[in-house]
Amino acid sequence: ANVGGVSATGIAAALAGFSTLALLARLRKAGVKSGRTEVTDFSVPENVAKLKDRLGITLDSKAYVDLLRQFISEAVHVQNYPPELIPQEDRIVAHILETLGPYTEEKGGPLKIEVVTYEPGRGNVIITYPGTDTQAPNIGLIGSHLDVVPAYAEAWERDPFKLSVEGDKLYGRGTTDCLGHVALLTCFFRELGIKKPALKSGVVAVFIASEESIDKPGVGIDGLVEHGKLENLKSGVCLWIDASDSEPCMGTAGAIPWHLKAVGKRFHSGFPHKTVNPIELVSEALAYIQKRFYEDFPEREEERRYKFATGSSFKPTQIKCADGSFNQIPPHATVSGDIRLTPFYDASDVVRKVRQYVDELNNEKHASLPTRGPYSKYDVPDLNLTGKLELNIGDGCLEGIACKIDSKAFHVLCHSLKTVRGFVKPYSICGSLPLVREMQESGFDLQITGFGLSSVYHAENEYCKLSDMENACKIVSLFVSGMDEMLN
Repeated sequence: ANVGGVSATGIAAALAGFSTLALLARLRKAGVKSGRTEVTDFSVPENVAKLKDRLGITLDSKAYVDLLRQFISEAVHVQNYPPELIPQEDRIVAHILETLGPYTEEKGGPLKIEVVTYEPGRGNVIITYPGTDTQAPNIGLIGSHLDVVPAYAEAWERDPFKLSVEGDKLYGRGTTDCLGHVALLTCFFRELGIKKPALKSGVVAVFIASEESIDKPGVGIDGLVEHGKLENLKSGVCLWIDASDSEPCMGTAGAIPWHLKAVGKRFHSGFPHKTVNPIELVSEALAYIQKRFYEDFPEREEERRYKFATGSSFKPTQIKCADGSFNQIPPHATVSGDIRLTPFYDASDVVRKVRQYVDELNNEKHASLPTRGPYSKYDVPDLNLTGKLELNIGDGCLEGIACKIDSKAFHVLCHSLKTVRGFVKPYSICGSLPLVREMQESGFDLQITGFGLSSVYHAENEYCKLSDMENACKIVSLFVSGMDEMLN
């Protein structure tokens, strides 16, 4: 069975990288603790606690469901699993333009809409509701993306590409991640276009292409930043809406893929003393590297303040060796995995250190590694054979972010969530988001939240709750109103 020519095995591999994020989110929801002291005082300043929603925008639930139904019907065409599945985000863009068209400047409305395309058929959308003061900082609602991960239809209990409404639950690929957010913000801007509230700050939504897989740089958010399309947001605040569970996400981790290869020599398994077994060598080398990593990059106090479920980690996730029969010791074996790095460490320092560990092992230190029995060895002088380790740091490294939790934007976000939902529980997690650290370092004040469900992220039978999205619209309305007041 396959989806668009992609096997179930291939899809599982594509989604495997998300399992840590999803699992940690589920543990957090279930109340599983890391054993560390957590900081729970996230009270907001008195002036923020007094903020009221001057916009009063609520979700038109029927319009939302109708629009989401259109999006989900296109989800089969925006699956992102290259090279087999290349999303055509313009299919979602067309529905956004149709919904907001009557409220654009061209039709006498207030909205400005720009479709920015760096790859044919793969547009990004920038929607602006202008403020009354052209010098005032803007409020950005960014990060919601137009592509989805693949759906393996036979594993679903429903058609993943047809919206199923079952009470409060809206099922379909992309409902939680992230077409449900795109529909939410489209409906929000439709209400701005209808009500035309007076705001000093402009409000800018940015829907991005190519978030689920960045195999081709420059198509999505990275292209927009590179070409200066988001410069007008630097002086204000950006709310990145692509997280879950209607809580503030204070921080994410960086992700650094790695591949550790051990090289020995193919030989008959009846003569283990005459070769270097690369499976044994890479196993012991990995244990050494992990020990050194956790010594050099231990948990930090900042992680407790930000409520990270775990500290930085170095671990294997895959292993493979050269093809051969069971009675052959293979010539090489490779273990692959990733480093999840909290934002309080520098990625370049970590990579340099890990390379140093491998160099140490290659420079005779592997001779002191534990062996597996009396005939296991990593150096066979009689045969002029010495085991060798090779480290490759993979492409697609992501930097983590620690949001500014002493900023006005964070306080207003917490206030908005608590006002609407009755409580707020900020968290951090060792999942990763693209380009957020680089944007922060270049001057953006980024905060992160989202209104889908972490328990069904990238999963079969994905759904969101209509009631969550109705609350989300109120939260966004209060956040925009509050930030307009705080920025001006």
